[in-house]
Amino acid sequence: MQQRSSVGELAEQLRRELDRYSPGGKLPSSRALVERFRVSPVTVSRALAQLAAEGLVVTRPGAGAFRARPHRPEGPAGDTSWQEVALSADGAADLVPRTVDASGVTVSLSVPPPGVLEFSGGYPHPSLQPERAMAAALARAGRRPGAWERPPLEGLPELREWFARGIGGAVTAAEVLIAAGGQAALATALRALAPPGAPVLVESPTYPGMLALARAAGLRPVPVPVDPDGVRPDLLADAFQATGARVFVCQPLFQNPTGAVLAPARRAEVLRIARAAGAFVVEDDFVRRLVHADAGPLPRPLAADDPDGVVVHVGSLTKATSPSFRVSALAARGPVLERLRAIQVVDSFFVPRPLQEAALELVGSPAWPRHLRALSVELKTRRDVMTGALARELPELVLPHIPTGGYHLWLRLPDGLDEAALTAAALRAGVALTPGRPYFSAEPPAGHLRLSFAAVAGTGEITEGMRRLRAAYEEVR
Repeated sequence: MQQRSSVGELAEQLRRELDRYSPGGKLPSSRALVERFRVSPVTVSRALAQLAAEGLVVTRPGAGAFRARPHRPEGPAGDTSWQEVALSADGAADLVPRTVDASGVTVSLSVPPPGVLEFSGGYPHPSLQPERAMAAALARAGRRPGAWERPPLEGLPELREWFARGIGGAVTAAEVLIAAGGQAALATALRALAPPGAPVLVESPTYPGMLALARAAGLRPVPVPVDPDGVRPDLLADAFQATGARVFVCQPLFQNPTGAVLAPARRAEVLRIARAAGAFVVEDDFVRRLVHADAGPLPRPLAADDPDGVVVHVGSLTKATSPSFRVSALAARGPVLERLRAIQVVDSFFVPRPLQEAALELVGSPAWPRHLRALSVELKTRRDVMTGALARELPELVLPHIPTGGYHLWLRLPDGLDEAALTAAALRAGVALTPGRPYFSAEPPAGHLRLSFAAVAGTGEITEGMRRLRAAYEEVR
């Protein structure tokens, strides 16, 4: 049977039709919905479960689905205005702020309205995810002896060993901690390495989620510019000297958002500069497995060439699998490892064992290398389609660097063009963009956009999205 509707689309259709039924009235059977909408029984089941979670329908095993009766709140609404005082009292003196600006993160996590093409997404489209392999891995993991017992606090030894082999060099499993996704690992690293109020050096531009983490921890992000060869060592040395910082956060491979790869001549220089400053380098190696088919051999992680414990390495499976497959690794050498471990244990205890077991099943299966090869080819195809469409539709936008890894392009806007106005016009035209401003910890040198080519369904949507973007550009230029 050909599936013509996603779970969300079917749920929306059923939601619109609920007024046809009186409260308590029975909806058509699952079989009838399957035949009418030409979808799978699983899609029907999930759509009904979504409506049930929203309180719109009630499902009764063996009887079917029924329109829920209206919920009547008990008693009058309370007065929560007192919270404004409680949440803001003495806030100006807080070293660690109690309010967090998550706007730069939510842009890439939010699902656009129906009909809007997602050039803003931070994860590959479901068609690029190994859904069958993950489902099979999770099923096998659930049957492993002891799969539901408490795992070692540091993570399963076999999974730690797998991550250590992937880093290379002299890194061992004993120097790896399993964490719940790259964002959680970065949060642990920042809390471990810098006290509230301290400066932390960051690439400029850089990942907004990291800037939000730093500010939420009470740290002061200090920008260090990058060029097509990665962070500039001369400016990094100047920044260490000027600020006294003890932490530098970087993405040496396919940097977000520029796509730059740290040049071979700069790798040892960055480590030398940090070591001379008595500082740590937090290496966010978030996208190593999203390499394009034409990339050639990849440089090793910085951690593989660091015998002195300068680098705290973060690696993740999430980008190459699914937003919900939140398994990552923190690797470090020396006394800092115990501090990282203690903070992680206090914050989250451990990563659920079934998820760790599923990760082991996935990366050990024949489906894993097949998935990575197919993903590599598809990402290159999508990148080429988007760069070609940009050249045809919007030659006015500057593309300084065509990446050979990752899932997006970084564009500079013509001088004087308002990126917020273009983003709003694009949304009206039916395409969601990511504005460049949140990627800068200080004033940006120009307007920018980040366009994802991995979050849409295919190359047809990329071509259509660029056509819509052209119309939006004509509106605001």
